[in-house]
Formats: sequence, structure tokens, C-alpha cells
Amino acid sequence: MTTRPIRIGVQIQPQHADYPAIRDAVRRAEDLGVDVLFNWDHFFPLSGDPDGQHFECWTMLAAWAEQTSRVQFGALVTCNSYRNPHLLADMARTVDHISGGRLILGLGSGWFERDYTEYDYEFGTAGGRLDHLAEAIPQMQQRFTALNPSPTRDLPVLIGGGGEKKTLRLVAEHATIWHTFAGPDVLEHKLQVLGRHCADVGRDLQDIEVSVGVGGKGREGRSPEAPEVEGEPLRALGATLFTMGTNGPDYDLAPVEPWLRWRDEVNAKSNG
Repeated sequence: MTTRPIRIGVQIQPQHADYPAIRDAVRRAEDLGVDVLFNWDHFFPLSGDPDGQHFECWTMLAAWAEQTSRVQFGALVTCNSYRNPHLLADMARTVDHISGGRLILGLGSGWFERDYTEYDYEFGTAGGRLDHLAEAIPQMQQRFTALNPSPTRDLPVLIGGGGEKKTLRLVAEHATIWHTFAGPDVLEHKLQVLGRHCADVGRDLQDIEVSVGVGGKGREGRSPEAPEVEGEPLRALGATLFTMGTNGPDYDLAPVEPWLRWRDEVNAKSNG
């Protein structure tokens, strides 16, 4: 089992809310002691009224960089298709500097077709979008080295998804964090696949932090459970970042509190 400390993340979904409510949710989450805050990179709501209120990802992350002082933060995840990779690298470098070095660069290949059609991006195929992501990541890394000033550090890269042939290969090659919504049985299998990719590219699987979506919300067919029930089997497999979502307009953070207590108990025992 990994010796990483347990961390708790919250995805503040930027839909169905005025921005003051989002700002307040960010403040409350940081005050509660959440470790990581995420939004998402879409142009329309993913649930509820499809034409409801919604805000753009990266301009919001710049605001979070100024508003917060402690948490790490980022997109869960940035859609590679929506921005030139060199521009995205520059945006990430800038937001990371604004925050004093707290940005997580979340990356994904994209999937929400309405975003593509209404913003005039080519949707293509799932495999093609993954190929484009594979091409873009080295371009971003090259741009980081050319920027003045350079990023504050090697930016941690989060890659989401569970495709075994392409996505997990990209995780092995580039990711600091891998995010999944898998339950224990699927997670165990996916980690075996990821481990083989890591061996192929000369990386240690333990170098990649495993982030799992928890808390019931956003997990089809699953209901919220106590963190001891839901978290422990995932932790036993090596997951250490547990991320749950909260939706506008109210952004209820009460379900996060037991996870924070569980985090503190587990980490105290590990340190003891």
C-alpha cells in the first residue's frame, strides 16, 4: 500500500449558479480544509436544465488562483480539443504563477458533443481525440520550457479516464495523478493494466497518485456511503485522493465533512 497521505478533493460544478455562489462555495471548501478544488471544462450544464446557467473553466481558475491561498486546484478535466496546446500551456503557467504554485493541470480528450457542435470544434472520434491529446501533451511540455518566466515547478498533470489501450498509456507516460470513477473491482483491474504500461515506459506505478470519484453523486447506480465503507476498499488498492462533486445553485458541502474527518483519522494513524 502506498504511504501517500489521504487527500480530499471537491469538484465545484460551475452550473446552475450565479458566480457569487461559486465564489462562496470555494471559500467554504477551503475553510473546511479540503485539499483540492476542481471545476470542469464544459460550456453547458451536464445535468439538470441543459440550457441553465454555466461558466467557462479557465477564466474561473484564474479567479480561484487569486481567491484561495492554500488549496491546490484545477480542472477535472481540461478538454484538449478546445485550445491550442501552446496557448493552454501559457494559460496554465500564468494561472499557476497567480496562485503561487498550486495549479494541477487536469487533461482529457473530451466527450461532450454539444460543446463541440455549438462552439464549432470538430468532434471526430473518441480514438482520434485521444490521439490528439497524445500529440498535444509533448507540445505543452515544450512550450513550458520556452516560456519566460517558466512555470513555478514541473506542473502536476492529472489525466482522467480508464481506456486501457490509449488513456492508461498516456497516464503512464505523463501523469502525476490518474482520476477514475471506478469501484474497487474495476479499479483493481485498471491498476494492473496501468502497472503494465508503467513497466513498459520505465515508470514506477507508485509515482502516480490515484484519484477516485466518491460520495455517490455523479456515480451512476451508486448511493452515498460512509467514507469508511466506500473509501477503505479503494484505499487498500492504492487510492489516496478522494474527490466528490457538488452542484449549484446551493453547493452543499455537508457530505464532504465526514470524508475530511476520515482523512484526518487515517493520516494521524499513518503518522503515528
